[in-house]
Amino acid sequence: MASSKSLMNLLTFTFGSAIGFFVCYLLFSIILEEQVKIQPHVLHNDPHGQHLADTDNNQLQGQMNFNADAGQHKDEDKNIAEGLYHKVKILCWVMTGPQNLEKKAKHVKATWAQRCNKVLFMSSEENKDFPTVGLETKEGRDQLYWKTIKAFQYVYDNYFDDADWFMKADDDTYVILDNLRWLLSKYSPEKPIYFGRRFKPYVKQGYMSGGAGYVLSKEALKRFIAAFKTNKCTHSSSIEDLALGKCMEIINVEAGDSRDTSGRETFHPFVPEHHLIRGYLPKTFWYWNYNYYPAVEGPGCCSDLAVSFHYVDSVTMYHLEYLIYHLRPYGYLYRYNPDLSKSPEEQSKDEALQDNQKLKQKNSDS
Repeated sequence: MASSKSLMNLLTFTFGSAIGFFVCYLLFSIILEEQVKIQPHVLHNDPHGQHLADTDNNQLQGQMNFNADAGQHKDEDKNIAEGLYHKVKILCWVMTGPQNLEKKAKHVKATWAQRCNKVLFMSSEENKDFPTVGLETKEGRDQLYWKTIKAFQYVYDNYFDDADWFMKADDDTYVILDNLRWLLSKYSPEKPIYFGRRFKPYVKQGYMSGGAGYVLSKEALKRFIAAFKTNKCTHSSSIEDLALGKCMEIINVEAGDSRDTSGRETFHPFVPEHHLIRGYLPKTFWYWNYNYYPAVEGPGCCSDLAVSFHYVDSVTMYHLEYLIYHLRPYGYLYRYNPDLSKSPEEQSKDEALQDNQKLKQKNSDS
C-alpha cells in the first residue's frame, strides 16, 4: 500500500513538473518572440548591405502635409534661410524604384524634398504621374552605381545651369536642406569638392557614405561626367559610394570635411537614436572602423546643424519633419549661431555684462 502511494506521489510530481516546465517554456517563448518583434533595427554588419524595407507596421497608407498651416510660424524670422535658398542653389535627386514610390518616395516628396531648389526622383523606369525619371536600368543592389552614373549624367545634361550643388539621397534618407546650405555657403561651387559622411577604408582621402547622402559641387559634377568620357573612371564596382569615392580621388575632387565648427558630424548613416543612445551599436559593428574621424556615441554624436539621417522609415520621416520644423521650446528667440567668432563662454560673459549694465542704468534712472 505504501509502495503504491509512493509511486502515485512520484507520478504526480513528475506530471506536475512536466506541466510546469511546459508552461514555463510557452511563457518564455512568448516573451522572447515579443522582444524580437520590438527589437530595434540594428543593421546587419555590412556597410554596403541590403537596405531594410519598411515593415508592415511602419507603412503609411497616405502622405501627410505638415506644412499646410504655416500660420503658427508667421512671426518667425526666416530671412537668413530664405537668403541662402536663393544664394546656395541645391538640386536634389532621390534614388528610388517602382516598388518604393508608394512605400517611401512619396513621403520624401511630402517632407524634406520640398525645400530643394529642384528635386528629381530617379528610377529604373519612368512614371509620368509621380513623376520619376526613367534611367533604363534594372533594379537591385548591383545596379546602384549604374543608376548613380546615369542619374548624374541626366542632371548634367538637363539641369547643370539650374543649381550650384547636386545632392544624391536615398528614398529612406531625411535631409535638412537649410543646414546643408549653411555648410555649403562656406565654399565656392567652382571648387572641385564633395561632402557627406566620410568613411576611410579603401580610398586614401576617404569616401562618402551613400546612405547618408552626398553633395557634389558644380565643378565636381563636371569632372565626374568628363571622367567617364575619357575613361578615367569606369563602372568598376557595383558598390556605389565606394566606386564614386575612388573616381573622385582619381579626378582630384576633394573629400570635404562636413563637420560643424565644434567638430560634430552633420551627415549620419543611421536614424538619430542609433547615434544618440550609447551602446545601441555594438563595438563589433562595422561602423566604428569605417569613420574617417573618431566616431562619438551619445549626445556628442551629432551636430545641432545636422544635415541627414539614413534608414528613415515612412513614419519616422514625419516624426523628423515635426520635430525639426514645427516643435518650438517656448521663450527662445534664437538658437546658437555657429558663425560667431566668440566662444560660447565669451558670448555668455558679454551678455551677462550687458544685462548688468542695463540693470545699473535702470536703477540709476529710478
